[in-house]
Amino acid sequence: MNTLHQFVKERRKKLNLTQVEFAERAGVGLTVVRKIEQGKENLSLAKVNQVLIMFGHILQPVNIKEYEESIGEIQ
Repeated sequence: MNTLHQFVKERRKKLNLTQVEFAERAGVGLTVVRKIEQGKENLSLAKVNQVLIMFGHILQPVNIKEYEESIGEIQ
């Protein structure tokens, strides 16, 4: 499974966009794209979602209990 920074970087490169071009299209600052791609941990969920929307995805809080139960069902 890809981490957030791997996912964003790979998808951006598939679009043949520089970080600057991608930031402009996503409507975020270049710093946001760089921080995501560097795997920084102190990120705004709203800004991350602005970037992920470019790929048809979003992040949202997940209830750990429900998540663990769903994983148990898969295994």
